[in-house]
Amino acid sequence: MSTALLTVKDLNKTYPNGVQALRGVSFDVQKGEFLVVIGLSGSGKSTLMRCLNRLQSSTSGDITFAGTDVVRLKSATQIRSLRRKIGMIFQHFNLIPRQSVLKNVLMGVLGSKKTWPSLLGIFSAEEKAEALKNLKLVGIAEKAHLRADQLSGGQKQRVAIARALMQNPELLLADEPVASLDPATCHVVMDYLKKINQELGITVIANLHFLSLVRQYATRVIALKEGEVVFSGRPEEITPEWFQKIYGEGAQDVSPHSL
Repeated sequence: MSTALLTVKDLNKTYPNGVQALRGVSFDVQKGEFLVVIGLSGSGKSTLMRCLNRLQSSTSGDITFAGTDVVRLKSATQIRSLRRKIGMIFQHFNLIPRQSVLKNVLMGVLGSKKTWPSLLGIFSAEEKAEALKNLKLVGIAEKAHLRADQLSGGQKQRVAIARALMQNPELLLADEPVASLDPATCHVVMDYLKKINQELGITVIANLHFLSLVRQYATRVIALKEGEVVFSGRPEEITPEWFQKIYGEGAQDVSPHSL
């Protein structure tokens, strides 16, 4: 097997209040995978995402990304350099409401610009062309000059994806990317994440709730329960018995369409 793009080994995270969010989490991610992380709310999914790109520091364990020892990065410059290679989209989009869609996408390059152009919001013609290309990729180029607060939730998430693509990331983290969206919009956003994964070769790790989406989009799944990995395998290997182990006795597998 090829060398993993990402290796997580015995990762632990304990918060100051004593809550142990991650317990000995270990897994590898190969380049080009679409890995989905599942589990109940509070199982450690979002904590894991934030440890991968150093939005949070782990308590112990190792994370290696593209040859970089993530856990032991010390300076803000080193961590910024890491985050340029790891794009992230969030459940609540994190757009600037009064700015245009195009300007929001261009914000994705600020981490790699020199200080004074970034402070003044000065972007090159090449950067603007790249932003429009990424908006076209997620099917929303015609909205470029609208204000972000004029968009629907699904459109806002597609803007957030285009913004992340401005970094030319090797890895895209998606933390509950469709949790705030209506059921009809879930598949639209997931289809664009799949397109980015397959056509651009960008590795994706996504936290998802609905098993129906997991089965449709994931190439591989890991499940967390109380901070521990309790399942690792292909989506079709999640039997009803495994579902009960992951989500608890009596839990029911629902699709977004049934809500």
